[in-house]
Formats: sequence, C-alpha cells, structure tokens
Amino acid sequence: LAELTYINDKITQGWTPDTIIGRAERPISCNLRTLYRMFERGQFGFDVRSLPMRGKRHPNGYVERRGKAGQSKVEIVLNVHEKTADAINQHLSQWLRKFPRHFFKSITFDNGKEFAGWREIANQFDLHTYFAEVGAPNQRGLNENNNGFLRRDGLTKQLDFRNLPDELVTQLMSKRNNLPRKSLGYRTPYEVFMSYVTDEQLFSF
Repeated sequence: LAELTYINDKITQGWTPDTIIGRAERPISCNLRTLYRMFERGQFGFDVRSLPMRGKRHPNGYVERRGKAGQSKVEIVLNVHEKTADAINQHLSQWLRKFPRHFFKSITFDNGKEFAGWREIANQFDLHTYFAEVGAPNQRGLNENNNGFLRRDGLTKQLDFRNLPDELVTQLMSKRNNLPRKSLGYRTPYEVFMSYVTDEQLFSF
C-alpha cells in the first residue's frame, strides 16, 4: 500500500513511470514494463494516454546550441505583462543582472517583434545572439518542448497574461525544474544547473 501511495503521489507531481524507476528514491518492487501495465489497468486513476510517450526520440538534423541553461534544461519563465520590446528588455535585463557577467554565453530568440531590442541586451551583457529561422521551431526544440509542458500545466494560450500572478508562474517553474529527467541521468534541471554554479557565484546572486 505504501508503495502504491508513493507511486501515485509522484505521478500527481508530474513524474513519469520511467523517472520513478530511474530516480530510485526508494526501492520499487516492479520493473518499468510492469508499472506501465498497472497504469493501463487503471490502478492509479490516470489515463495511460496522458503519460509521456515512451521510446527513443529521433534526431531532427539540427543541434541546438547549449549553454549552462540548455545543458541543464532548466526552465526560466519571466512573467512579462506586455508583449513589447521595452517590456521584454526590462525583464531580461533585471534577470540577467542577478548572475555574474559572462555566466551566460549566448541567447536565442525567435523572430517576434517583441525581441526587436535584442541588440541592446546582447551588448549590455556581452551575449552571442542567435535567431531561429521562421517556421523552424525545431531549432529551439527545448524551448518549444517546455512551452508545451507549461500549457499542459495551465498556462494555455487562452489566458490573459496581462494579469497573470507571479506566484503562479513561480510555482509552475519550480515544478518543472524539480522534475527528474532521464536525459539528465534522473537528476533534476535545478540540480544540474546548480552544479555549474561555484560558491563565489552563488554568493553573488
């Protein structure tokens, strides 16, 4: 009973069956295949179709440039209430100032008008700047994937983002960054990101 409760709690938090087995916070008496079968039988009250897909992901022929944030897959969500270049620059600048200079090496934008002030940010923080090609979301695959998860967690396109509470954004960002991932050796994005931060850098935040 305790094991079933543990599994149910982790799935409620957004863990996948693969993560539950791989993270191994506590011994599980069944293997991954059996655990998926238990979901298929409805033992946990979740529709198995709502669980992340199993299987290998196929390369799309484009390799994303990865810095510390990309390598860790940490998700940074800034709650910008206006879709303007000035608002975007203000929030980006405020956030980037929290980190030591050159902690981040590059930044990739899409081609929206709200990123028209990219040069100011690039010059201010000495960042290499890249742009995804129009109609090629696969060039920012990690970002697109994270956006999909945020929409699934409640930040749908139908929301009025002008009045979105900061607390909700922080809550969802924390949830995503504290989910173990197979691609990170079942560590969380936050754990991996913090492994790049020295004690001196942490003190300066």
